[in-house]
Amino acid sequence: MRSSPVRLKQISGWFAAGDQVQEAALLLSDGAFKLFIWLCLHAERASGLVYASANDLARALQKTEATVICYMRELVEVGICSLPYPRRIEIQDRLWPYQRADSPSAAIPAETYVAAVRRMFLSQGCVHSSFPPADHRLAEEWNRRGVPLQNVERAIALGCIRKYVTLVNHSGGPPITTLHYFSNLIEEVSQTPIPPGYWDYLAHRVKDFELRWRQARPHPASETVGQTERK
Repeated sequence: MRSSPVRLKQISGWFAAGDQVQEAALLLSDGAFKLFIWLCLHAERASGLVYASANDLARALQKTEATVICYMRELVEVGICSLPYPRRIEIQDRLWPYQRADSPSAAIPAETYVAAVRRMFLSQGCVHSSFPPADHRLAEEWNRRGVPLQNVERAIALGCIRKYVTLVNHSGGPPITTLHYFSNLIEEVSQTPIPPGYWDYLAHRVKDFELRWRQARPHPASETVGQTERK
């Protein structure tokens, strides 16, 4: 009799725990090990990176910031984590259970990658921006991190559909003016397993809501007339 395949009750909020976790348990104090597990649960699967400050970690673990800094120092000293930049923690390869992705986007020249991000960003009707240097730098950072352009496209679609729902339901509101609007969504898209077919559906919904939003907006000519009448 064949046994039924084991199914996860929850497809997000977990990570593959194997020999790496056992090794970490032997190397770390209880508090530092708890921090390691938290980092594993929140790290990008493809890179092993977590974007958080000591204050963020202290709130998450309900510890003092000084205590978390001690735990973090322990992780670094035993070679489990590194701190390549401020607010960025990288779990080292020997303790990260996932194969680090040789992302296709990482091989794309920076100019090409940034141009693609710029095009996707500025093509949205709810975006009013000139793609300033800060946005250019953010796109370059995504390229260095190996964020696939597909994930950027999906994050922009997810952010725009949420913005359009707000604009339509509340009859107006401020547009999106910066690429940083989608930063957290990059993390959400990379960490949440979503069936590929959903993104095709979402793309159609974005177009539908953009059309509804444009139809609900006052016509430029009528705005001019109104302004003239009020003078």
